[in-house]
Amino acid sequence: MTETSIHPALTGKYTLDPAHSRIGFVARHAMVTKVRGAFNEVEGSGFFDADDPTKSHVELTIKAHSIDTRNADRDAHLRSNDFFDMDNHPEIRFTSTSVEALDGDTFRVTGDLTIKGVNKPVGVDLEYTGEATDPFGNQRIGLEGQTTVNRKDWGVTWNAALETGGVLVSEKVTLEFEISAIKSVDS
Repeated sequence: MTETSIHPALTGKYTLDPAHSRIGFVARHAMVTKVRGAFNEVEGSGFFDADDPTKSHVELTIKAHSIDTRNADRDAHLRSNDFFDMDNHPEIRFTSTSVEALDGDTFRVTGDLTIKGVNKPVGVDLEYTGEATDPFGNQRIGLEGQTTVNRKDWGVTWNAALETGGVLVSEKVTLEFEISAIKSVDS
């Protein structure tokens, strides 16, 4: 077991603060540029054990309709059956299956990601970015990281061929996590 540099007092239950967190993504568009977006409605909770991270776990629920790429037409297309099929699959879910410390402040969180009813394992390395007590007395921790997935693994297959070769939307999508979590007072 790798020892963490995180104070044992941070062990406890946490709730994701959606107002200070970002669950985003990046995909290549038309083979020449990147489009960035985020989900604006996210809920999450978990337990973190600073002494033994393998006892930690997390759950995350994303409302598919909350997708925001700063373009209403593109967002409507992403909500359709071509991509997220939000009418039939209104939520994207992640449930961890393991957490391991890679070094003093980096953790590999592995779990099941469910998109459009398809459940596949993914792993993301999250870096602990610090802790603070906010002006309201809440104890917070920060984590950030990213991982790259192939959207076709979840049945998100729509695309369009370009006249110049290639496709309109990349298969590889980078998922980005910037997390602020608040420790429960009963922890």
